[in-house]
Amino acid sequence: MHFWKSEWKPLVWIVAGFLLCFYLPVELIQNSERLRNAFFESLYLVRWYAQEHVLLCLIPAFFIAGAIAVFISQDAVMKYLGAKANKILAYGVASISGTILAVCSCTVLPLFAGIYRMGAGLGPATAFLYSGPAINVLAIIMTARILGLPLGVARAVGAIAFSVIIGLLMAFIFRKEELEKIEAQACELGKTR
Repeated sequence: MHFWKSEWKPLVWIVAGFLLCFYLPVELIQNSERLRNAFFESLYLVRWYAQEHVLLCLIPAFFIAGAIAVFISQDAVMKYLGAKANKILAYGVASISGTILAVCSCTVLPLFAGIYRMGAGLGPATAFLYSGPAINVLAIIMTARILGLPLGVARAVGAIAFSVIIGLLMAFIFRKEELEKIEAQACELGKTR
């Protein structure tokens, strides 16, 4: 109940902004000049984004993130992706987890936030964030089908390799914050036992 008291205003603003974009009356404008055309094309794009991308991609991503939070235990996330998890296992799982999700770079953000809040280390969570959109099965098959099998395989291998490298770099750059997170998790585990 406390959550709704503090979060209802931002939620109202987000919904109002979405509804404004969704119902933009851009068809009413006719006989526009070149500059006005560019402006109104941008409004058409905003409306398209609200109608197509938000409803078909972002909203399902929030539901998937919620399902991950409900059906995957925090212990499992910490065991496989946590800051104290085996690094090879953590980065391996994180870099290939996106294969079953057909997500874009926008819709992977709620999933990233969900696993990071559940205790995943920054490095593995970043590896998931980077590889998720690039490694999904549909993207790999489409790349191999259109550009050829060698490029499809290169995309898959490159996405995995670069996601691990980027995840390791993020973990190294923010190692102080990660150590603080590990200590906080250890204290929290000590209190629950």
